Amino acid sequence: MDQKLQPLFTPWKIGNCEIKNRIVLTSMGGTDLFGWMEVNHFDKAGAKFIMEVAKNNCGLVLPGCQPVYNPMFGQWLENNKKMFKDLAKWMPEFHKTGAKLFVQLTAGFGRSFTVSSMMEMLYNTPVVNKLSKPFMNLDKITASASPSPNRWSDKLPSREMTKAEIDRFVESFAKSAKLLKDAGVDGVEVHAVHEGYLLDQFTLKYVNKRTDEYGGSRENRYRFAVDIVKAIKKECGKDFPVSLRYSVLSKTKGFRQGALPGEDYVEAGRDMEESEWAIKYLSDAGYDMFNCDNGTYDAWYWAHPPVYMPENCNLADVEHIKNFTDKPVVCAGRLDPRVAADSIAEGKLDGAGFARPFLADQEWVTKLMNGKEEDIRPCILCHNGCFNMCHYKGVPNDQELSDSLNLARCAVNAETMQWKKHQIVKTNSPKTVHIIGGGVGGMEAARVLKLRGHNPVIHEKSGVLGGTFIPASAESYKGKLRELLEWYRLQMKKLKVEVKLNDEVKDIAAFNGAPVIIATGSNPVKLGKLPGFDKTVEGCEFLNGEKQVGETVAIIGGGLTGCEIAYEIALQGKKPIIVEMKDDLVSQKGVCLANSSYLREWFDLNKVPVYLETALKEVKDGAIVCADKDGKKFEIACDSVISCVGYRPNPLVKEPSKNVYLVGDCLAIGNLRSVIWRAYDVAMKI
Repeated sequence: MDQKLQPLFTPWKIGNCEIKNRIVLTSMGGTDLFGWMEVNHFDKAGAKFIMEVAKNNCGLVLPGCQPVYNPMFGQWLENNKKMFKDLAKWMPEFHKTGAKLFVQLTAGFGRSFTVSSMMEMLYNTPVVNKLSKPFMNLDKITASASPSPNRWSDKLPSREMTKAEIDRFVESFAKSAKLLKDAGVDGVEVHAVHEGYLLDQFTLKYVNKRTDEYGGSRENRYRFAVDIVKAIKKECGKDFPVSLRYSVLSKTKGFRQGALPGEDYVEAGRDMEESEWAIKYLSDAGYDMFNCDNGTYDAWYWAHPPVYMPENCNLADVEHIKNFTDKPVVCAGRLDPRVAADSIAEGKLDGAGFARPFLADQEWVTKLMNGKEEDIRPCILCHNGCFNMCHYKGVPNDQELSDSLNLARCAVNAETMQWKKHQIVKTNSPKTVHIIGGGVGGMEAARVLKLRGHNPVIHEKSGVLGGTFIPASAESYKGKLRELLEWYRLQMKKLKVEVKLNDEVKDIAAFNGAPVIIATGSNPVKLGKLPGFDKTVEGCEFLNGEKQVGETVAIIGGGLTGCEIAYEIALQGKKPIIVEMKDDLVSQKGVCLANSSYLREWFDLNKVPVYLETALKEVKDGAIVCADKDGKKFEIACDSVISCVGYRPNPLVKEPSKNVYLVGDCLAIGNLRSVIWRAYDVAMKI
């Protein structure tokens, strides 16, 4: 192990609870021990994930947040005694790993509850609303400190919680914590004066307009969180550790308005002066640890940093706030382990929090300790599998139901939280399998086939593995994607997969009926009939450095690809202009609001011209001709034009036959998740 990492592997204490090292798995929805958005039970899938992380040298493990009041079916957590007994039977095995377990309990979501179009219908149809309350009481679930707009929907506002409801939540926290303690759990974490969840909504002055003892003064706004820790300590004893998930700063300008890194803004929520007071006040109330980052759902990219956010984006604020409490402080949020180790060595931080890296690779800490960092499958901060709650103009959360009910899966690791469906099963009949195309889809298929005992052979027409993931990872800020590409190339070498470069296959007949996986990707859409379209630079041509662009660049297409290219062009100091036919940027499923809101707000802050509901009509030398939604034509001056208008599948074989399989974009245009998961599925069928 690199000795610079040694501070991460020193013991520390939370109250009287000693933790063997400073690595903390912070909670993620979907990794719950008692189920997620379902009838409460001891969840074997969540327990398997938690156990894998513990076995692989994580010091403190926090499962996904557990609502004390289950949004589905209205269950109070403490009422299901059986699952606590099941947990108690499991805990000795967990403790054999040497890790400690804190279970995160949440009061819920309030105005941040992720509303879908189905929920809008349930809420706004009186008869259906009444019938649905036994299994989803949206009026109760979304209640907040004060009447306020939902983060996702204008059709489902939040009402003010009653004092009786607050009291019932406090009671449930205490009773649930006692049951967890009796089951052998090492501590609990209260969720959360953090990220704009319900408890945080009480503390935030732009949300909380109450006039009773839970509103107005600072002491009143933080009373709910204080009542909870006092009730837990009364029930469980002062020595039972209670952590608090805490946002140092809200980084929020108002409802649905975040503040970007470096932006000059007026804080609508918790500023540093209030945070310095609050952390001392909460420490004095009884909290034993503060698990910190920044942000709210209105500024979601702080708590869920996409790849556009700077590394260690929350660290400086967390290091500062540690000066105002004598309790341990943990930092999370795109944290670099070496930077965290330095901070711990200097006494500026107590623990290093990581979440999504554990979804990509549950063994990453062990690999770090063993000096095998090149073998760590990296999280690329895409949110495609774990947290793809999607939002754009005109919709609430636009997400498949299967994704809503199955958080914490991973785009780059098809096995995570899908072990029943995705697991390596050795073959009894080894075969040579020809894979046409050496992109990520082809390499994932080869990897799984080799692990199963088959003999995959990759035929790649270019001189390098990677395919379209080479341009997809080319932007300056996409270092994590380039790490994933190198990881795949390394796996091909370590597994001794036969790779034939500069080997273009035009006819699979030569393989004499052997299994063939087609992974030939897609071709860019070309608007050939549009005057001057041949003057455009295709997005991949730009990203690969094959064609250069001028100072002012019009990007045709404001989906994710176009917006990411526009962002890169702006970072280069040039002037992008985005032209998009839809009524919003990144108007597509599968892109998390944390990612898309960052791009939209960044373009707005930096005054990048964006033309929505606008169609390209002609490309001239030095300008493009567009038409608005009413058909009125106008010109936009530019030096270059980049086309990002989409892609079409390019399968080598149009109609797959027996033993011929399509993988990736040659089957259907998707994202990295659809490519990797499909490749895994196909490799398991052979």
